[in-house]
Amino acid sequence: MSYTPAAFRETNTAELHALMQGAGLATLVTASETGPLVSHLPLLLDPAAGAMGVLTGHLARANPQWKTSDLSQPAVAIFLGPDAYISPNYYPSKHDDPRTVPTWNYVAVHARGRLETFDDPEQLLALVTRLTERHEQRSAKPAVKSWAVSDAPADYLGKMVRAIVGVRLTIESIDGKKKLSQNRSETDRQGVITGLSSSPYPNELKVAELMRGGR
Repeated sequence: MSYTPAAFRETNTAELHALMQGAGLATLVTASETGPLVSHLPLLLDPAAGAMGVLTGHLARANPQWKTSDLSQPAVAIFLGPDAYISPNYYPSKHDDPRTVPTWNYVAVHARGRLETFDDPEQLLALVTRLTERHEQRSAKPAVKSWAVSDAPADYLGKMVRAIVGVRLTIESIDGKKKLSQNRSETDRQGVITGLSSSPYPNELKVAELMRGGR
């Protein structure tokens, strides 16, 4: 579990699921005899499966994580949302009391549960099809036709499917953290929003948007 003060804790399951689905890439952490194993991969969430949802994705067959992980131990999937450096100069209160330091605002979700693997070709093909459809929709451009799994030659696709192994994480607990200056005064929060709103960085603009929405 991550350190999450009460002011920053998000416990609404629907909101946590939305944050997970909004992330493009997850980090999968598992235990092994030699220490933690880590991979970065897109994961699909089925929020209606199990008690708290089920995550599905795939690893390269050459990736040792799928066969050297201790599957008797819980795995963790980490989803990161937008983040931003917070300068003390954003706080109007700094003019009256200079005793303040920089911090970082961010959104993160940790989904913990039991991991299993699968390599049935039909299941894997269905998985990569769903992953492709989801992310092609997310990146769709008016002038660019969406790519479909069926666009690839069948023999090539079969070869690619044989080169991956599916992973399925049945979620047992979810820790959500939305650190958005909730521990500051409303005046200072507005100062942070103003400061971030003039940033050239998309992530910082997204943090300002989350703060503006009271989230």
